[in-house]
Amino acid sequence: MADAVLNPGLGAVSRLPAPAHLGADGAEVNWTRVFLGFGGMIIGQFMAMLDIQIVASSLTQIQSGVSATADEIAWVQTIYLLAEVLIMPLTGYLTKLWGTRTFYVIAVVGFTVTSAAVGLSSSVPMMIGFRALQGLFAGAMIPPVFATAMTIFPPERRLVANVTVGLIVTLSGTIGPTLGGHVTDLLDWRWLFFINIPVGVLVIFLVGRYANFDKGDPSLSRGIDWWGLGLMAVFLLSLQYVLEEGNGDGWFEDATILWLSVAAALAGVAFIWRQLTYWQPIVSLKPFADPNFALGVAMTFVTGVSLFGGTFLMPLYLGRVRGYSSSEVGTTMLVTGLTMFLTAPLVGRIIRVMDARLALVGGFAMSGWAMQLAVHLTDQWGFAEFFVLQAVRGVSMMLAMVAAQQLSVATLPLHQMKDASGLINLTRNVAGALGLAMLSTILSHQGAVHFMELTSAASQANPTSSALMDGLTQMMNAGGLADPEATARRAMSGLLHRQAAVLSFGDAFAALAISCWIAAALGLFARPGSAMARTDDAGRH
Repeated sequence: MADAVLNPGLGAVSRLPAPAHLGADGAEVNWTRVFLGFGGMIIGQFMAMLDIQIVASSLTQIQSGVSATADEIAWVQTIYLLAEVLIMPLTGYLTKLWGTRTFYVIAVVGFTVTSAAVGLSSSVPMMIGFRALQGLFAGAMIPPVFATAMTIFPPERRLVANVTVGLIVTLSGTIGPTLGGHVTDLLDWRWLFFINIPVGVLVIFLVGRYANFDKGDPSLSRGIDWWGLGLMAVFLLSLQYVLEEGNGDGWFEDATILWLSVAAALAGVAFIWRQLTYWQPIVSLKPFADPNFALGVAMTFVTGVSLFGGTFLMPLYLGRVRGYSSSEVGTTMLVTGLTMFLTAPLVGRIIRVMDARLALVGGFAMSGWAMQLAVHLTDQWGFAEFFVLQAVRGVSMMLAMVAAQQLSVATLPLHQMKDASGLINLTRNVAGALGLAMLSTILSHQGAVHFMELTSAASQANPTSSALMDGLTQMMNAGGLADPEATARRAMSGLLHRQAAVLSFGDAFAALAISCWIAAALGLFARPGSAMARTDDAGRH
């Protein structure tokens, strides 16, 4: 058998399913080498996606370790996300220019070196600088995996690869905080970054040795669209900053947020125009001409909001309302991850035998129902109360994500897969940032609204609130406090704030449920087709 996998999409390709020993282009393939090379890319993607979540659970320890302020330590996360979003849409162009193996090895080497540099950082500026570079290399490691899965495997194998990629995306956000907390407790916060070194070396070996999937095209280096690159940088960096910092700064009440929003809007329009008119765009928008891809991207956007939103809301509720420790939060959140892991083979079978549109609609509808369960949550919800929600959410989001990705590429030619993958992953990340911004705004705004309503109700001649106030006063008086009435009023205010927070979390879960139901309705408009990418060479450039 041949030692390398030839680039699919070059030359005439049969539309008939390839035999098990043949690749997508009909060439004989050494599948052991393919799985080793692709497996290395999968590990690299998981490592890159895990890094944002694993650090989130230990920001307090990192802040203490480098003597950072709260605003400074927040930039350790923000700068990573900014850099990650910036590079994602460029991965299609760069993998075509250098080839997947060369590009991926460069990205993993950079990620591994910068991980060590972040772990060795002794000051805040040093850490933020290396963290930005780490995010840049991490963002480069994510989109090529899906593109590779859709191009190196024959149609009957692509679904399994797609399910695996979807599982990595979902598991990284679920187990990251738990893993980060345990690593910090057992070792030290610096090991959150040092653990990337041995894993990175393994990935470099596997990808460098076995991932000879395609060849680069040096001719693409002529006529690089520098104007397009600059406009894209302004657009994505401004947009991501606004989404990350907008709620904390009062949105458009802050001049920086206002002007960056204007810059993002103008640069975004100019960037799209440039990519549509320049002869060699750095980000090809041609996949959007396919209606299924455009609709699939919209579905991916909703899965990003729901996936990151649910992972954001539950830990926040458990920590803020229930006072759970990091380990208790991690134990509770593991239900979603375990459900996804255990049902991944079932999801693959369902999508294989079912119209992908039905799987998409069913997945979003189930997710909406699960989110709706938490609309009426109380301040006593814990592991048992969230169990059904998390189990259903785990299965439904896995189903919706894989089906959305399958539909996105169902009618797309193979030569557009690299560009499409960058756009899909960018959409998911931006959706996650938008979802978190939306949910943070709902929590703060609705929390204030509910507090005003509860305060107004408690200040009226309400027998229940009067009795509660009298009971608190007697309790404080029995404790021998100097001013029992004032202490009781403060305790009453704390109870009202707690209840207002609970109600605002219910509103946030309702918003997620509505977004899922809208996505389920939109899924009905997808065109039928095989959940496998086409292998024609129409429109190749």
